[in-house]
Amino acid sequence: LSGLAALADVFFPRIWLRRATRVPAGTVSMTVYFHAGSAQLAEVGHGFADELLRVFRHQHPEVDLVPVNMSPQVAARVCGIDADDLIQAARWFSHRGGATLSLYCQGLNQSSAGTDKNAALINLHLATGQIGKPGAGPFSLTGQPNAMGGREVGGLSNLLSAHRDLANPAHRAEVAALWGLPDVPATPGKSAIEMFQAAADGAIKLLWIVCTNPAQSLPDQATVHRALQRAEFVIVQDAFATTATAAHADLLLPATTWGEKIGTVTNSERRISLVRPAVPAPGEARHDWCIGVNVARRLEARLPERLHGQATLFPYDSAESVWNEHRESTRGRDLDITGLSWAMLERDGPQQWPLPEGASTGAVRLYTDGVFPTDDGRARFSAADYRPVAEPRDAQYPFALTTGRLRDQWHGMSRTGTLGRLFGHVAEPVVELNPLDVERLGLQDGALVQVSSRRGRVVLPLQASDTVAPAQAWIPMHWGEEVLGGTDAQGQPLHGVNGVTLPAVCPTSKQPELKHAAVRIEPAALPWRMLGLAWLPQEQALRTREALRALMPAFGYALVLPFGREPHADGLVGLLWRAAAPAPADEALVRQGETLLGLAGGDALVYRDRRRGQYRAVRLQTQGADRLLRGVLLAGDTQAESWIRTLLQDERPAQAYGRALLAGGATPPVAVAARGKQICTCFNVTEPDIVQTLARCSGGADARLAQLQGARIKGFVAGGQPPTAARACRCCAGWCGHR
Repeated sequence: LSGLAALADVFFPRIWLRRATRVPAGTVSMTVYFHAGSAQLAEVGHGFADELLRVFRHQHPEVDLVPVNMSPQVAARVCGIDADDLIQAARWFSHRGGATLSLYCQGLNQSSAGTDKNAALINLHLATGQIGKPGAGPFSLTGQPNAMGGREVGGLSNLLSAHRDLANPAHRAEVAALWGLPDVPATPGKSAIEMFQAAADGAIKLLWIVCTNPAQSLPDQATVHRALQRAEFVIVQDAFATTATAAHADLLLPATTWGEKIGTVTNSERRISLVRPAVPAPGEARHDWCIGVNVARRLEARLPERLHGQATLFPYDSAESVWNEHRESTRGRDLDITGLSWAMLERDGPQQWPLPEGASTGAVRLYTDGVFPTDDGRARFSAADYRPVAEPRDAQYPFALTTGRLRDQWHGMSRTGTLGRLFGHVAEPVVELNPLDVERLGLQDGALVQVSSRRGRVVLPLQASDTVAPAQAWIPMHWGEEVLGGTDAQGQPLHGVNGVTLPAVCPTSKQPELKHAAVRIEPAALPWRMLGLAWLPQEQALRTREALRALMPAFGYALVLPFGREPHADGLVGLLWRAAAPAPADEALVRQGETLLGLAGGDALVYRDRRRGQYRAVRLQTQGADRLLRGVLLAGDTQAESWIRTLLQDERPAQAYGRALLAGGATPPVAVAARGKQICTCFNVTEPDIVQTLARCSGGADARLAQLQGARIKGFVAGGQPPTAARACRCCAGWCGHR
């Protein structure tokens, strides 16, 4: 249950995953409309309903009209939702005179029927007329930067620029003419999943990976790593050398990142913006287009027969020259921007497409005239058969795993994963299970479990959560081997959450089904534990983190993450290190951790019990009248984490503890109160802050909310409901606008 779901009038939990079914694409949406929305159709009059049915049958004569064959009750049962809620949602959705906007994320896309799911939602908007008017339409909240721009330039192996299809001969001829070539290849390249499978099989010898991290982000990581190891030459072009993929590079090309680039991006309302560098590129870093042109010109010098009489096929000397060619490729297309110029973007700011030659401004809204980019101008319904998920649950793998995003993290965390403050909301990776499943498995919160699929496994702490349905498991998609690792009992490396996910893809989009995999969950037999916490100088923290990453394969489970709140007054960064093993680790390995965390000097207090595999070390630093805990390493018995971590992370005076810091055990020698769960990262607001402030507020809902905001919390939105403590906490987590 997300913060947004907590505010919903009707919430459809994704229980259908537990039932190992997929929303019947093109079925439930139209079912809802034709059955529950019949009253609204009748109100429209003029035989609209009959006309809608006629159009659907005309466009798809081969398909039985699925909506008529499945009642809302049947659809609700298949999807695991309440039929009355489904009908109510349909009435609200199709209300005549109202506007409905469908906001959706990767739940529709990351599926082996992703195209059908998107089409089902579009069907519903077309059928109800909820498109081409203010506040209406399907709105994909894709998490990629410039995802729209990537589509516009044909950034997939089966596409060409300006929404052209490689399978269309006319489209190929248009692009060939633009480039001055007799033709372009008719055979699509391989998708990402297909490419890495081919490399793993030895069919692809060279991989050039640009601005992506497949060794973290792709499913079935065992296959991905086999591909990277088997390829004869791997080029990685990236701004960050610490990604999992960069470790496999034979050649690492430093590229500029967002604040160093120049070019255009397109947002979700089709608005093109010119981006300029905020800072100069560091060292030898180059722009991606420049690297591509440099390599291409060297290749064409070796292949003069491919030039077809031209001096070069790559006559680009600036980002603007590359963009000008893209602009020309859009001529006559639905996204025509031939009336737009680089100078116009610089002078007038962002512009919307289409903006064809002769126009002074772009189109604010599409389809207001009911004309669509088809041969006859009419929209097309899409029909598809119902299919179950690619890998249903069974007795051997009884849990349905879904992955998702955390509020404060971004993709593989190559950037966000370096900032301790962004781990205030969710500090560490866990697998979430329903409390009933936790009880049935005989486990407790915090217990290490092994999550296994037919492809691999990952070890994580368990967390009970009533936001997850029974027989479901949820793991954020960010946790890759940059932060999480180890070696299993068979000696195989653990590659993070995508070591267990499924490479099955949608046949049209080629998007993998990252939202569902059948898994087994069982206790991890790793009783020996190690915990390290340290405040380190900023320039030392990243090197230490990479050195600790190198120790991960020696354990059955290990992680390394930052903590803290930048900028620290003393220029420090917090570092968290965890490890677990079936037996006490070699003392030399513990000593390595001790040294890396700054605990090997004479100012550290140390306790060792070699026979029992117990080790504890702490380092204190004098600051004014106080002694602050700056480093801790616990091995064997780590129960003291429950209080010593708070003492270190919150930088509380520790002089009263003395040698009791080495005593171990879960009971602190002096009481320590934790700050509580962080709700708002940007303003460092915790749940106790909200609860305590609300207790002092008075008056009605609006008055209490105003007092709450004025007293402590800026950027806090709680809607129109009475801001009880629980409601307020949920609202702040879901709606903080400064994340």
